[in-house]
Amino acid sequence: MKAKATLKQIAKELGVSVSTVSKALSDSQEISQATKDKIKEFAALKNYKPNLMAKNLKYQKSNTIGVIIPNILNSFFAKVFSGIEEVARKRGYNIVTAISNESLEREKQLMEMLNNGAVDGFILSMAEETQTTKNFQHYNSIIKSGTPIVMFDRITDLVKSDKVIVDDLDSAFDATQHLIKIGCKKIALLSTIDNLSVGKLRFEGYRKALDLNQVALENSLILIGDEDENFDERIKTLLQSKDVDGIFAVDEYSATKAMKLALQNGYQIPDELNIIGFADGTWSRRLTPSLSTVSQHAPEIGEKSATLLIDRLNAKEDETFDYKTIVIKTELRQRDSTRKL
Repeated sequence: MKAKATLKQIAKELGVSVSTVSKALSDSQEISQATKDKIKEFAALKNYKPNLMAKNLKYQKSNTIGVIIPNILNSFFAKVFSGIEEVARKRGYNIVTAISNESLEREKQLMEMLNNGAVDGFILSMAEETQTTKNFQHYNSIIKSGTPIVMFDRITDLVKSDKVIVDDLDSAFDATQHLIKIGCKKIALLSTIDNLSVGKLRFEGYRKALDLNQVALENSLILIGDEDENFDERIKTLLQSKDVDGIFAVDEYSATKAMKLALQNGYQIPDELNIIGFADGTWSRRLTPSLSTVSQHAPEIGEKSATLLIDRLNAKEDETFDYKTIVIKTELRQRDSTRKL
């Protein structure tokens, strides 16, 4: 392989200073166009590539955003990323994406690695282990070092940063209220994310709707667990009891399993059972029957997150901004798994 040239080697062969080469390659107006053309042509011939890390350290700016998501399988995070990418591209920023795989230790390692001059700031949704252990020291250390963070979806008030969330409690309330309005009297709640802040808020919204309508909260209708066969069996047992006519599933896994198992157990949807899921991936429209969902407007979450971070990065040194929490309104999308009002 042909070795890459350095600024020093190019300067020596052309008989000019290293400073002249650097300025020419940066299109400085201090250098004549003829000299710039000559140096750029020679640099291309010698396979010169700039050392971006060194440049970033010199100017203390990389124009790169680090995006850390908990897992790659959830379509919600993919849609948030598309919103981040759209705004970042328009405003001249690159993106480095990493996946914590719900691990606190992995999240720490990624942030420490990228905070060494590779990125100017972070947009992230915290790992499940981070939230359950309430270990937020690495976030505060990153912010203290001068690198801003924007948190989305999974957040904590114990970290002073900008945040973008959806109205989890209100949207869960509206979804449960809708099931009550269309005549459901035995409404089950299914959740595999009760250990996360969003899961707890959605449970509170469900409970609030029941209280408002003077419907008793029945423990037998609340299924909380993990994404495993035991949880699936509990859903199946509930359905076989025929003691349920509505389901509010607060996450994607619960929604798809409820729909699949209900059909396998002979339920006529929506005549005998109405289902609303808190998700809005492509699959929800393609299921038969199609699934009514709470749409989180994930691309908008990404757009707002990127805008908050880039605005803070581009603020003048003497400007101060209070941290903001932006709440995105959700939307109940009625499809074939619920009766029409």
